[in-house]
Amino acid sequence: MAKQVHDIVVIGAGIIGVSTALELQARGRKPLLVDRKGVAAETSRGNAGAFAFSEVEPLATPGIMRRAPIWLLDPLGPLSIPPAYALKVAPWMLKFWRSSWVDRYDDAVAAQTGLMQHCEAAFERQLARFGDPKMIRREGQLELYEGAAAFEQTKPKWKRRADLGIPAELLLRPDEIAEIQPGLSDRFTHAGFTPNWFNTTDPLKWTESLARRYLDQGGTFEKHDIHNITPTPDHVEIRSDKGTLLAKQVVICAGAWSHKLTAKIGDSIPLETERGYNTTFAHSSVELKTHLTFSAHGFVMSKIGSGLRIGGAVELGGLDLPPNFRRAETLVQKARDFMPEMELSDGTQWMGYRPSLPDSLPVIGPSGADARVIYAFGHGHVGLTQSAGTAELVADIAAHAKPPLDLLPYSASRF
Repeated sequence: MAKQVHDIVVIGAGIIGVSTALELQARGRKPLLVDRKGVAAETSRGNAGAFAFSEVEPLATPGIMRRAPIWLLDPLGPLSIPPAYALKVAPWMLKFWRSSWVDRYDDAVAAQTGLMQHCEAAFERQLARFGDPKMIRREGQLELYEGAAAFEQTKPKWKRRADLGIPAELLLRPDEIAEIQPGLSDRFTHAGFTPNWFNTTDPLKWTESLARRYLDQGGTFEKHDIHNITPTPDHVEIRSDKGTLLAKQVVICAGAWSHKLTAKIGDSIPLETERGYNTTFAHSSVELKTHLTFSAHGFVMSKIGSGLRIGGAVELGGLDLPPNFRRAETLVQKARDFMPEMELSDGTQWMGYRPSLPDSLPVIGPSGADARVIYAFGHGHVGLTQSAGTAELVADIAAHAKPPLDLLPYSASRF
Protein backbone atom coordinates (compact mmCIF):
# COMPACT_ATOMS: atom_id res chain seq x y z
CA MET A 1 0.00 0.00 0.00
CA ALA A 2 1.38 3.40 -0.96
CA LYS A 3 2.16 5.63 2.00
CA GLN A 4 0.03 8.78 2.33
CA VAL A 5 1.68 11.98 1.14
CA HIS A 6 0.34 14.93 3.14
CA ASP A 7 -0.37 18.22 1.42
CA ILE A 8 1.61 20.30 3.95
CA VAL A 9 2.86 19.43 7.44
CA VAL A 10 3.14 22.20 10.04
CA ILE A 11 5.64 21.32 12.78
CA GLY A 12 4.87 23.05 16.07
CA ALA A 13 1.47 23.74 17.64
CA GLY A 14 2.25 26.96 19.44
CA ILE A 15 0.54 30.19 18.41
CA ILE A 16 2.63 30.47 15.21
CA GLY A 17 1.89 26.90 14.12
CA VAL A 18 -1.79 26.98 15.00
CA SER A 19 -2.28 30.32 13.20
CA THR A 20 -0.38 28.99 10.19
CA ALA A 21 -2.42 25.79 9.97
CA LEU A 22 -5.64 27.78 10.26
CA GLU A 23 -4.58 30.24 7.53
CA LEU A 24 -3.46 27.46 5.19
CA GLN A 25 -6.78 25.70 5.74
CA ALA A 26 -8.69 28.90 4.97
CA ARG A 27 -6.87 29.08 1.62
CA GLY A 28 -7.91 25.58 0.62
CA ARG A 29 -4.87 23.63 1.77
CA LYS A 30 -5.04 20.46 3.88
CA PRO A 31 -2.42 20.85 6.58
CA LEU A 32 -1.41 18.29 9.15
CA LEU A 33 -0.45 20.05 12.40
CA VAL A 34 2.01 18.14 14.57
CA ASP A 35 3.64 18.76 17.94
CA ARG A 36 5.51 16.58 20.40
CA LYS A 37 3.33 17.62 23.35
CA GLY A 38 0.13 19.33 22.20
CA VAL A 39 -1.48 22.67 21.42
CA ALA A 40 0.24 25.57 23.22
CA ALA A 41 2.07 23.11 25.45
CA GLU A 42 5.28 25.15 25.52
CA THR A 43 5.98 28.90 25.38
CA SER A 44 2.64 29.96 23.91
CA ARG A 45 0.74 29.02 27.06
CA GLY A 46 2.51 31.23 29.57
CA ASN A 47 3.38 34.57 28.02
CA ALA A 48 2.03 37.96 29.09
CA GLY A 49 -0.74 37.88 26.49
CA ALA A 50 0.27 41.14 24.79
CA PHE A 51 -0.17 42.15 21.17
CA ALA A 52 2.75 44.57 21.23
CA PHE A 53 2.65 46.08 17.73
CA SER A 54 4.39 49.25 18.96
CA GLU A 55 7.52 47.31 20.02
CA VAL A 56 9.71 47.89 16.98
CA GLU A 57 13.09 48.29 18.74
CA PRO A 58 15.43 45.24 18.75
CA LEU A 59 16.93 43.96 21.98
CA ALA A 60 20.40 44.67 20.54
CA THR A 61 20.41 48.45 20.95
CA PRO A 62 23.52 50.58 20.25
CA GLY A 63 25.84 50.55 23.25
CA ILE A 64 24.19 47.59 24.95
CA MET A 65 27.41 45.54 25.03
CA ARG A 66 29.01 48.04 27.42
CA ARG A 67 26.66 46.65 30.03
CA ALA A 68 27.46 42.99 29.27
CA PRO A 69 29.79 42.40 32.28
CA ILE A 70 26.96 43.36 34.62
CA TRP A 71 24.81 40.52 33.25
CA LEU A 72 27.29 37.92 34.46
CA LEU A 73 27.49 39.50 37.91
CA ASP A 74 23.74 39.78 38.54
CA PRO A 75 22.00 36.40 38.07
CA LEU A 76 18.67 37.99 39.03
CA GLY A 77 18.93 41.08 36.82
CA PRO A 78 16.66 41.88 33.87
CA LEU A 79 19.13 40.39 31.38
CA SER A 80 21.49 37.68 32.54
CA ILE A 81 23.72 34.89 31.31
CA PRO A 82 24.26 31.95 33.69
CA PRO A 83 28.02 31.34 34.07
CA ALA A 84 27.52 27.70 33.05
CA TYR A 85 26.23 28.87 29.68
CA ALA A 86 28.55 31.82 29.02
CA LEU A 87 31.03 30.05 26.70
CA LYS A 88 28.30 28.31 24.74
CA VAL A 89 26.40 31.54 24.08
CA ALA A 90 29.54 33.50 23.13
CA PRO A 91 29.22 33.04 19.32
CA TRP A 92 25.60 34.22 19.47
CA MET A 93 26.65 37.20 21.59
CA LEU A 94 29.17 38.25 18.93
CA LYS A 95 26.37 38.32 16.35
CA PHE A 96 24.18 40.16 18.87
CA TRP A 97 26.95 42.75 19.33
CA ARG A 98 27.26 43.25 15.57
CA SER A 99 23.48 43.66 15.31
CA SER A 100 23.69 46.51 17.83
CA TRP A 101 25.85 48.65 15.53
CA VAL A 102 23.93 51.68 14.30
CA ASP A 103 23.82 50.59 10.65
CA ARG A 104 22.28 47.21 11.40
CA TYR A 105 20.13 48.51 14.23
CA ASP A 106 18.45 51.05 11.95
CA ASP A 107 17.84 48.36 9.34
CA ALA A 108 16.37 46.05 11.99
CA VAL A 109 14.03 48.79 13.25
CA ALA A 110 12.82 49.39 9.69
CA ALA A 111 12.29 45.68 9.08
CA GLN A 112 10.51 45.16 12.39
CA THR A 113 8.30 48.18 11.74
CA GLY A 114 7.20 46.85 8.37
CA LEU A 115 6.51 43.42 9.82
CA MET A 116 4.56 44.86 12.76
CA GLN A 117 2.37 46.94 10.45
CA HIS A 118 1.57 43.86 8.39
CA CYS A 119 0.96 41.75 11.49
CA GLU A 120 -1.41 44.26 13.09
CA ALA A 121 -3.62 44.31 10.00
CA ALA A 122 -3.39 40.51 9.75
CA PHE A 123 -4.46 40.11 13.37
CA GLU A 124 -7.59 42.17 12.78
CA ARG A 125 -8.37 39.91 9.81
CA GLN A 126 -7.80 36.83 11.94
CA LEU A 127 -9.99 38.18 14.74
CA ALA A 128 -12.81 38.97 12.31
CA ARG A 129 -12.71 35.53 10.67
CA PHE A 130 -11.77 33.15 13.46
CA GLY A 131 -11.46 34.88 16.84
CA ASP A 132 -13.67 35.84 19.74
CA PRO A 133 -13.63 39.62 20.39
CA LYS A 134 -14.50 38.97 24.05
CA MET A 135 -11.01 37.44 24.44
CA ILE A 136 -9.30 40.74 23.53
CA ARG A 137 -8.72 43.59 26.00
CA ARG A 138 -8.01 46.93 24.35
CA GLU A 139 -6.75 48.74 27.44
CA GLY A 140 -3.38 50.13 26.35
CA GLN A 141 0.04 49.88 27.95
CA LEU A 142 1.79 52.06 30.52
CA GLU A 143 5.60 52.08 30.33
CA LEU A 144 6.97 53.42 33.62
CA TYR A 145 10.17 55.30 34.53
CA GLU A 146 11.79 56.28 37.81
CA GLY A 147 12.89 59.89 37.55
CA ALA A 148 13.40 62.43 34.80
CA ALA A 149 16.86 61.12 33.85
CA ALA A 150 15.56 57.62 33.09
CA PHE A 151 12.73 59.08 31.05
CA GLU A 152 15.02 61.40 29.07
CA GLN A 153 17.08 58.42 27.91
CA THR A 154 13.98 56.96 26.24
CA LYS A 155 12.93 60.10 24.37
CA PRO A 156 14.55 59.00 21.07
CA LYS A 157 12.44 55.85 21.21
CA TRP A 158 9.21 57.78 21.72
CA LYS A 159 10.15 60.22 18.95
CA ARG A 160 10.82 57.33 16.58
CA ARG A 161 7.44 55.85 17.37
CA ALA A 162 5.76 59.22 16.82
CA ASP A 163 7.51 59.50 13.46
CA LEU A 164 6.16 56.05 12.59
CA GLY A 165 2.63 57.10 13.48
CA ILE A 166 2.40 55.04 16.68
CA PRO A 167 0.07 56.93 19.07
CA ALA A 168 1.43 57.64 22.54
CA GLU A 169 0.85 60.02 25.43
CA LEU A 170 3.85 61.06 27.51
CA LEU A 171 3.08 61.54 31.20
CA LEU A 172 5.38 63.78 33.25
CA ARG A 173 3.87 63.62 36.76
CA PRO A 174 2.80 60.85 39.17
CA ASP A 175 -0.75 62.23 39.34
CA GLU A 176 -1.09 61.86 35.55
CA ILE A 177 0.06 58.25 35.87
CA ALA A 178 -2.41 57.62 38.71
CA GLU A 179 -5.31 58.69 36.50
CA ILE A 180 -4.57 55.68 34.29
CA GLN A 181 -3.33 53.23 36.95
CA PRO A 182 -3.98 53.97 40.64
CA GLY A 183 -1.88 52.34 43.32
CA LEU A 184 1.59 52.67 41.85
CA SER A 185 4.49 53.86 43.98
CA ASP A 186 5.32 57.55 43.52
CA ARG A 187 8.87 56.47 42.60
CA PHE A 188 7.44 56.27 39.07
CA THR A 189 7.43 59.89 38.03
CA HIS A 190 7.22 59.59 34.24
CA ALA A 191 5.54 57.22 31.79
CA GLY A 192 4.55 56.66 28.20
CA PHE A 193 1.02 55.43 27.55
CA THR A 194 0.37 53.50 24.33
CA PRO A 195 -3.43 53.48 23.90
CA ASN A 196 -3.55 51.13 20.89
CA TRP A 197 -1.80 48.31 22.73
CA PHE A 198 -4.04 45.36 23.54
CA ASN A 199 -3.93 41.95 25.21
CA THR A 200 -5.71 38.66 25.08
CA THR A 201 -7.50 37.61 28.25
CA ASP A 202 -5.40 34.42 28.26
CA PRO A 203 -2.77 33.41 25.65
CA LEU A 204 -3.35 29.69 26.27
CA LYS A 205 -7.10 29.97 25.78
CA TRP A 206 -6.62 32.20 22.74
CA THR A 207 -4.37 29.63 21.06
CA GLU A 208 -6.72 26.80 22.02
CA SER A 209 -9.68 28.69 20.57
CA LEU A 210 -7.93 29.03 17.20
CA ALA A 211 -6.95 25.35 17.31
CA ARG A 212 -10.58 24.37 17.95
CA ARG A 213 -11.64 26.41 14.93
CA TYR A 214 -9.04 24.60 12.84
CA LEU A 215 -10.18 21.17 14.06
CA ASP A 216 -13.89 21.97 13.79
CA GLN A 217 -13.33 22.83 10.13
CA GLY A 218 -11.83 19.41 9.44
CA GLY A 219 -8.20 20.07 10.33
CA THR A 220 -6.02 17.27 11.67
CA PHE A 221 -3.54 17.23 14.54
CA GLU A 222 -1.17 14.45 15.59
CA LYS A 223 1.47 14.12 18.28
CA HIS A 224 4.92 13.51 16.84
CA ASP A 225 8.39 14.17 18.18
CA ILE A 226 10.18 15.11 14.97
CA HIS A 227 13.77 13.90 14.70
CA ASN A 228 14.80 14.57 11.12
CA ILE A 229 13.68 16.15 7.84
CA THR A 230 15.01 14.90 4.52
CA PRO A 231 14.01 16.39 1.17
CA THR A 232 13.80 13.79 -1.63
CA PRO A 233 13.00 14.30 -5.31
CA ASP A 234 9.34 13.32 -4.84
CA HIS A 235 8.48 14.67 -1.37
CA VAL A 236 9.87 15.66 2.02
CA GLU A 237 10.43 12.86 4.53
CA ILE A 238 9.73 13.72 8.17
CA ARG A 239 11.00 11.17 10.66
CA SER A 240 9.43 11.09 14.12
CA ASP A 241 9.16 8.83 17.13
CA LYS A 242 6.14 7.23 15.41
CA GLY A 243 7.66 6.57 12.02
CA THR A 244 7.95 8.56 8.81
CA LEU A 245 5.57 11.17 7.41
CA LEU A 246 5.68 12.22 3.78
CA ALA A 247 4.66 15.70 2.66
CA LYS A 248 4.64 17.93 -0.40
CA GLN A 249 5.68 20.87 1.79
CA VAL A 250 6.76 21.38 5.40
CA VAL A 251 6.60 24.42 7.70
CA ILE A 252 9.01 24.49 10.64
CA CYS A 253 7.64 26.66 13.44
CA ALA A 254 8.87 24.73 16.45
CA GLY A 255 9.96 27.78 18.42
CA ALA A 256 13.21 27.47 20.34
CA TRP A 257 13.74 23.93 19.04
CA SER A 258 13.51 24.88 15.35
CA HIS A 259 17.25 25.13 14.70
CA LYS A 260 17.67 21.47 15.62
CA LEU A 261 15.55 20.63 12.57
CA THR A 262 17.02 23.21 10.21
CA ALA A 263 20.49 21.82 10.88
CA LYS A 264 19.33 18.45 9.62
CA ILE A 265 18.75 19.87 6.14
CA GLY A 266 21.85 22.04 6.02
CA ASP A 267 20.77 25.45 7.38
CA SER A 268 22.78 26.58 10.41
CA ILE A 269 20.76 29.33 12.10
CA PRO A 270 21.94 31.11 15.30
CA LEU A 271 18.78 30.59 17.32
CA GLU A 272 19.13 31.13 21.07
CA THR A 273 16.73 30.81 23.95
CA GLU A 274 15.58 33.76 26.01
CA ARG A 275 14.28 32.00 29.08
CA GLY A 276 11.47 34.05 30.59
CA TYR A 277 9.94 33.61 34.04
CA ASN A 278 6.60 34.54 35.49
CA THR A 279 4.17 33.94 38.32
CA THR A 280 0.41 33.86 37.79
CA PHE A 281 -2.03 34.67 40.59
CA ALA A 282 -5.66 33.64 40.34
CA HIS A 283 -6.72 36.77 42.23
CA SER A 284 -5.26 40.17 43.03
CA SER A 285 -6.29 42.84 45.52
CA VAL A 286 -5.39 45.55 42.98
CA GLU A 287 -7.19 45.89 39.67
CA LEU A 288 -4.97 46.50 36.69
CA LYS A 289 -6.46 49.11 34.39
CA THR A 290 -3.83 48.58 31.71
CA HIS A 291 -0.76 46.49 30.87
CA LEU A 292 2.19 47.72 32.98
CA THR A 293 5.79 47.66 31.74
CA PHE A 294 8.66 48.36 34.17
CA SER A 295 11.33 49.04 31.56
CA ALA A 296 14.44 49.35 33.72
CA HIS A 297 13.56 46.14 35.54
CA GLY A 298 12.67 44.11 32.46
CA PHE A 299 9.26 42.82 33.48
CA VAL A 300 5.54 43.42 33.05
CA MET A 301 2.25 42.97 34.86
CA SER A 302 -0.81 41.90 32.91
CA LYS A 303 -4.31 40.63 33.56
CA ILE A 304 -4.85 36.95 32.83
CA GLY A 305 -8.48 35.95 33.18
CA SER A 306 -9.60 37.44 36.49
CA GLY A 307 -6.08 37.20 37.87
CA LEU A 308 -2.63 38.69 37.41
CA ARG A 309 0.61 37.60 35.73
CA ILE A 310 3.99 39.07 36.73
CA GLY A 311 6.88 38.13 34.53
CA GLY A 312 9.50 38.84 31.93
CA ALA A 313 13.26 39.36 32.06
CA VAL A 314 15.73 37.62 29.77
CA GLU A 315 18.01 34.76 30.70
CA LEU A 316 20.20 33.53 27.86
CA GLY A 317 20.49 30.00 29.20
CA GLY A 318 19.64 27.55 26.42
CA LEU A 319 17.27 24.61 26.58
CA ASP A 320 18.98 22.28 29.05
CA LEU A 321 19.92 24.19 32.22
CA PRO A 322 17.45 23.80 35.11
CA PRO A 323 15.21 26.81 35.74
CA ASN A 324 16.21 29.41 38.31
CA PHE A 325 12.87 30.33 39.86
CA ARG A 326 14.54 32.86 42.13
CA ARG A 327 14.17 35.10 39.10
CA ALA A 328 10.38 34.75 39.25
CA GLU A 329 10.41 35.42 43.00
CA THR A 330 12.49 38.57 42.48
CA LEU A 331 9.97 39.94 39.98
CA VAL A 332 7.06 39.33 42.36
CA GLN A 333 8.89 41.10 45.19
CA LYS A 334 9.57 44.07 42.94
CA ALA A 335 5.91 44.16 41.91
CA ARG A 336 4.91 44.30 45.58
CA ASP A 337 7.28 47.21 46.11
CA PHE A 338 6.00 49.02 43.04
CA MET A 339 2.33 48.62 44.03
CA PRO A 340 2.48 48.80 47.85
CA GLU A 341 -1.20 48.08 48.44
CA MET A 342 -1.21 44.91 46.36
CA GLU A 343 -1.68 41.59 48.18
CA LEU A 344 -0.71 38.40 46.37
CA SER A 345 -0.79 34.74 47.42
CA ASP A 346 -0.69 31.22 45.98
CA GLY A 347 1.02 32.07 42.70
CA THR A 348 2.00 29.50 40.07
CA GLN A 349 5.53 29.83 38.70
CA TRP A 350 6.47 29.11 35.10
CA MET A 351 9.42 29.35 32.73
CA GLY A 352 9.21 29.54 28.94
CA TYR A 353 11.70 29.40 26.09
CA ARG A 354 11.50 32.40 23.77
CA PRO A 355 13.19 31.66 20.41
CA SER A 356 15.59 34.54 19.78
CA LEU A 357 17.83 35.57 16.90
CA PRO A 358 20.64 38.14 17.32
CA ASP A 359 18.85 40.95 15.45
CA SER A 360 15.44 40.32 17.11
CA LEU A 361 13.87 39.53 13.72
CA PRO A 362 12.29 36.17 12.96
CA VAL A 363 13.18 33.82 10.13
CA ILE A 364 10.29 33.71 7.67
CA GLY A 365 10.89 32.17 4.28
CA PRO A 366 11.97 29.06 2.39
CA SER A 367 14.95 26.97 3.39
CA GLY A 368 18.11 27.59 1.45
CA ALA A 369 18.45 23.84 1.05
CA ASP A 370 14.98 23.13 -0.35
CA ALA A 371 12.16 25.59 -1.07
CA ARG A 372 9.55 23.00 -0.09
CA VAL A 373 10.63 23.54 3.52
CA ILE A 374 9.44 26.87 4.94
CA TYR A 375 10.72 28.49 8.13
CA ALA A 376 8.65 30.54 10.57
CA PHE A 377 10.38 30.93 13.93
CA GLY A 378 12.63 33.15 16.04
CA HIS A 379 10.04 35.77 17.06
CA GLY A 380 11.54 36.33 20.52
CA HIS A 381 9.18 38.29 22.78
CA VAL A 382 6.59 38.92 20.07
CA GLY A 383 5.47 35.52 18.83
CA LEU A 384 1.85 36.13 19.81
CA THR A 385 2.02 39.63 18.32
CA GLN A 386 3.34 38.43 14.97
CA SER A 387 1.46 35.13 14.74
CA ALA A 388 -1.37 36.11 12.38
CA GLY A 389 0.94 38.06 10.08
CA THR A 390 3.49 35.26 9.96
CA ALA A 391 0.72 32.80 9.09
CA GLU A 392 -0.35 34.91 6.12
CA LEU A 393 3.23 35.23 4.88
CA VAL A 394 3.82 31.47 5.16
CA ALA A 395 0.61 30.78 3.25
CA ASP A 396 1.78 33.15 0.50
CA ILE A 397 5.16 31.43 0.31
CA ALA A 398 3.57 27.99 0.23
CA ALA A 399 1.33 29.08 -2.66
CA HIS A 400 4.28 30.66 -4.53
CA ALA A 401 2.44 33.99 -4.32
CA LYS A 402 4.17 37.33 -3.86
CA PRO A 403 4.02 38.37 -0.17
CA PRO A 404 2.90 41.92 0.72
CA LEU A 405 6.36 42.88 2.00
CA ASP A 406 9.96 42.14 1.10
CA LEU A 407 11.04 39.02 3.00
CA LEU A 408 14.79 39.50 2.52
CA PRO A 409 15.33 40.97 6.05
CA TYR A 410 13.79 37.80 7.52
CA SER A 411 15.64 35.31 5.33
CA ALA A 412 17.66 32.52 6.93
CA SER A 413 20.50 33.42 4.55
CA ARG A 414 21.13 36.73 6.37
CA PHE A 415 23.30 34.84 8.84
